[in-house]
Amino acid sequence: MTQTQNQHDLLDVQVDGPIATLTLNRPEKRNALSLRVVEGLRQAFESLPDTVRVAILAGTGPHFCAGLDLSELSETSTAEGIQHSFKWYEAFSKIQFGRFPVICAMQGAVVGGGLELASSTHVRVADETTYFGLPEGQRGIFLGGGGSVRVSKLIGFSRVTEMMLTGHVLNAQEGLAINLTHYVTPAGQAMQKARELAERIASNAPLSNYAITNVLPHIAEQPMANGLMTEALIAAITQGAPEAKERVNAFLEKRAAKVTPQS
Repeated sequence: MTQTQNQHDLLDVQVDGPIATLTLNRPEKRNALSLRVVEGLRQAFESLPDTVRVAILAGTGPHFCAGLDLSELSETSTAEGIQHSFKWYEAFSKIQFGRFPVICAMQGAVVGGGLELASSTHVRVADETTYFGLPEGQRGIFLGGGGSVRVSKLIGFSRVTEMMLTGHVLNAQEGLAINLTHYVTPAGQAMQKARELAERIASNAPLSNYAITNVLPHIAEQPMANGLMTEALIAAITQGAPEAKERVNAFLEKRAAKVTPQS
């Protein structure tokens, strides 16, 4: 049963069993991210009930998120600008390194801060209307919501450099080819695909999901010897959990499905 966990004029949060759906609700601004929206995201991800095992992040209207609300920069001092970025970092860290995986369902503009937000999620689904851009170079500014780190890790700093310098806008299929998204659907079907994936992810063991979303990024940053040791430790911890033992036994006893191709 779906219930409203929190709802106001900028962010809608619905909880349906193990799946939470958080929807940016500022369509008249193409869901641009103000500090109030960013703070709402932080609070929402902190306060979701313990029953939630996966979340979907989406945007109301024809666009997922057109980026930073530039009106907030007009009178910002250097010191205030630094604090502004750190508030974004804190909120997006709650998404990337929270206790459950997050899927992003995208359509229309995924631009600037919108792409920074999407890059903090774990699985990204774009419909065919989606387009990606980093227009900071044309605005006389620089990425300030973690994109120089997160987006660069997804597609490489050279591509980020080119997108920022030239204003190059990529369509959904181009984004798929360079890892900005994992799936492309027909127009209007990104949420349907995100929901399908969320149900699949919610059926996983929570400890395994947590290890994948929280430990794997650290392993990727470590030298090989350190990464292999970390992997061995996490593998031992996860496979020692009672739920993991039951799942392995179910497979050995032919009570669990084998791996087969999926759409």
